[in-house]
Order: sequence, then structure tokens, then C-alpha cells
Amino acid sequence: MATAVALRQTVSEYLEMSEASEARLEFVNGEVVAMAGASPVHEALVMNLGALLSGKLRGRPCRPFGSNLRVKIAETGMYCYPDLSVVCGKLELEPTRPESLCNPTVVFEVLSRSTEGYDRGAKAAHYRQLAGLNAYVFVSTDAKRIEVYARADAGWTLTEARETGELRIDALDIVLQLDDVYAGFDELTATVAASPAS
Repeated sequence: MATAVALRQTVSEYLEMSEASEARLEFVNGEVVAMAGASPVHEALVMNLGALLSGKLRGRPCRPFGSNLRVKIAETGMYCYPDLSVVCGKLELEPTRPESLCNPTVVFEVLSRSTEGYDRGAKAAHYRQLAGLNAYVFVSTDAKRIEVYARADAGWTLTEARETGELRIDALDIVLQLDDVYAGFDELTATVAASPAS
């Protein structure tokens, strides 16, 4: 869940707050946004994706990173934490803040009810401004569905796969099988739905 924790902050104030906080804090349009814990379904999908990307990219000049690596979007001043990011080629880190990545090639966001509006709206608008970003990927937690927004000459194009299909990510030259991404999904969603707190 994403919730604003401060009305307005400078970048310096945000970075100081972020270093002192145990929570992951994003910075968008001058506001600090706290990222809350994730559901078991969300985390399982992130783990599945991370394992698949690690396997498919092994031995190639592309490296996947998890959700604790902060991304700086220099074009807009946003700092954020994608669920996964991939860099092809040399890492570019913010000189004064080497824990901030400046050149992801592809970012992945696993959506949830509490963050989908933010991920699709404000966050995606910032991603589209990042010069070196070639694609951003949305992975649903409600259904077996993946969307890839890829940079094209005329803007951004959408490719979508549902249920048992497959999806090519040209920026990484890989194909993802939805059955692999969503391995264990049906059992896990049923378990979560049956829990007393749901």
C-alpha cells in the first residue's frame, strides 16, 4: 500500500528521511510516499519473476535486481522502488548516492489493489520520462495477466498476455510463459481467500 507521509519535501530532506527510515520511501512530485508490506501472492509473483529473469539472463550483459534497489528518474526527480529492475550494460549509479540506480532497461511492477492506481498513474508517468528505459511491465495479482509497455518511435506500445499465454519482452530478448510466472498462483490465492482475515 502506498500512502503519502509528508506534504512537501526537498530532495535532501527526502534522502535524509529515507536513510533514517526502516520503511521503503518513494519520492514523487515533492511528496514522500511510504510503501507498506506486500501480500503473500504479491511476494510469490516477485520471487517467481526474479528466478525466471535470473535464469534467462544468466551469461548475458543484463542483470536483474530486487525491490530494495532504489531507482532515480533524473528527468523528473522521482526516487522509487520497482518490484524488479533489469540493467543491460554498465550500471549507472547516482554519484553522491550509489544506492540509487539511474539506468534501468526494464522495470517490473507487481500490482495490488492498494497500489495499482499509483503504479499505473503517477509512477508510470515518471517511468515514461526515463531516457534509458525501454519497457515497463505490470503483473496482475488478481488474474493471470501481464502487460508490457515498450518504447517505440511513436511513443509506447502495449502488449498483453492472459491465462496460459506467453509474452515477449523485446528489450531483454526473452519470452515469459505465464504458467511459469504464475506457478502456484491458484493454490496460494485460494489459501489467502480462505484465511479468516480475508
